[in-house]
Amino acid sequence: MNFIGVDLGTSSVKIVIMTDAGEVTASVSKDYDVSYPRLNWAEQNPEDWWNATKDGIRDLVKSSNVDGASIKGIGFSGQMHGLVILDKGGKVLRPSILWCDQRTQEECDYLNDVIGQDRISQYTGNMALTGFTAPKILWVRKHEREIFDNIAHVMLPKDYIRYRLTGVFATDVSDASGMLMLDVKERKWSKEMLEILDIKEEMLPKVYESWEVTGRLTKEVAEYTGLTEDTVVVGGAGDQAAGAVGTGIIESGILSVALGTSGVVFASSDNYEVDEANRLHSFCHSNGKWHQMGVMLSAASCLKWWIEGINKDVQAEGDVFHQLLEEAGNAAVGSNGVVFLPYLMGERTPYSDPNAKGVFFGINITTNRADMTRSVLEGVCFGLRDSLEILKSLNVPVEAVRVSGGGAKSLLWRQILADIFGVKVQVISSKEGPAYGAAILAAVGCGKYKTVDEACEKLIKVTDSVDPIPENVEKYNKIYKIYNKLYPTLKDCFKEVSKL
Repeated sequence: MNFIGVDLGTSSVKIVIMTDAGEVTASVSKDYDVSYPRLNWAEQNPEDWWNATKDGIRDLVKSSNVDGASIKGIGFSGQMHGLVILDKGGKVLRPSILWCDQRTQEECDYLNDVIGQDRISQYTGNMALTGFTAPKILWVRKHEREIFDNIAHVMLPKDYIRYRLTGVFATDVSDASGMLMLDVKERKWSKEMLEILDIKEEMLPKVYESWEVTGRLTKEVAEYTGLTEDTVVVGGAGDQAAGAVGTGIIESGILSVALGTSGVVFASSDNYEVDEANRLHSFCHSNGKWHQMGVMLSAASCLKWWIEGINKDVQAEGDVFHQLLEEAGNAAVGSNGVVFLPYLMGERTPYSDPNAKGVFFGINITTNRADMTRSVLEGVCFGLRDSLEILKSLNVPVEAVRVSGGGAKSLLWRQILADIFGVKVQVISSKEGPAYGAAILAAVGCGKYKTVDEACEKLIKVTDSVDPIPENVEKYNKIYKIYNKLYPTLKDCFKEVSKL
């Protein structure tokens, strides 16, 4: 018995095959583009996701020599918040507006200030943020009324793939939590929010738990991919909830930190809890519980920007990434006084400010490239620590952190994270992250495991850990106080420069 996990990310889809013993035997990735039509806009063509996913599954089955009939279930992880809208014939009406798109500040101001943040939080457990789906619907209603009037179906990115695989309109509670349309406490659509948005409930997909079966493959898809019509598709999860399953974050005490395109600090909770100021997201977890989550919009993407954008012409004997990270490893702790603010796409936690900008602070005549590279790594970790401090203020226990995502591959970055957080940083047996969590959800849905918690306890193993270095912790605590002063000082300047 085998299972497929599909992780529909921002820049690529990753697909894995997992055995019923939890071993990943094959994987494939297919890339696609992001469009940036205007400053702070980000869109994708859902057809690109579909082509990459169906071709990826087909290629994976062929190259792995796995019998398609042995693949019993497919689970999803998906980039959250993206708005996908279809007409009554199932045709995509416009490119998807992505999670990192920042165009909806006016709509968020309307929801938070006119409707009222307290009311929105009462309905959904969260405040309106520019990345969320609901403000995007209001934006389309205001700026593209003809398209809005033709909307028959509203869904999230991974759920469009589900529709193409099965013909079924469905979503799961964890991903739906990020739409600002779900009553997170009751795990169902909020009638009050739908009235505010002028959306009928029949436009929205049916809501399932992440492990529940939502449908089976169509005959056409089964023939194309090499699978069978008996292959079930389960609810799946938003990328962070799926990633938390893939790293075993199913109970309190162990935090998940995702060092991907964005950065996420994730804490599981047995009970529904909301931060009064809505600095953290309160969402449904994919194991039937809840979670709190802080999100920074630019994490590993900061390093990618620094190396591929700013230092793309560096002459290196080997890989430029490797050379610049090696230089950073030789730089002093604290980057010789250089502090980096990682707000390249605005920020979400804790400031919710689409105007926030990236900054190198503290540069002097002796500053070199190694200092600046290291400051990027440190600045991302300081940004993640903002979420950690909020969780600690809410008395969330923090015994260790499990790190995943592309940035987790760097031992240097893991050590910096351990030193800035002041806790042990662990890596686990699987390196597949959300795709692995998606496959686990499929295994639970097919009855291999009784619960998501049971599956994680049996399959997830810690393979390595990094302890914080006391003298580094002390130094970073001092620098973090400086870091914390910079955004409030520059906030008005960010707004002014955004108008230029």
